Amino acid sequence: MLSLNAEQRRALKARAHSLNPVVSISQNGLSEGVMKEIDASLKSHELIKVRVYNDNREEREQFLQEICQQLNAAPVQHIGKLLVLWRPELDESGQPVNKAAAPSRRRSEPRRTKRSFQA
Repeated sequence: MLSLNAEQRRALKARAHSLNPVVSISQNGLSEGVMKEIDASLKSHELIKVRVYNDNREEREQFLQEICQQLNAAPVQHIGKLLVLWRPELDESGQPVNKAAAPSRRRSEPRRTKRSFQA
């Protein structure tokens, strides 16, 4: 399972805010078909939301840990019945394909101050 630091997690949460869930987990739980669909979605999107139709928070947390463990993904967020997962695209050697796609803190430009104009 991948791990994220607080900065990376914050950046991924911001990116995931506008996403819609692409996979749903219902009564059957984490079946083989659901795991394959999550894996395929992670391969194509890297960052996904999964909706869990279950009222038990501990079970949802267990689903999140099991998915991340089996698919080598990082848990980004568990809010309500939504799980947010991230897994970078890897090449044959196991390195991220695009370093820019990995979450990192953007450096902002220094703030501009008011300039006084002389007449």
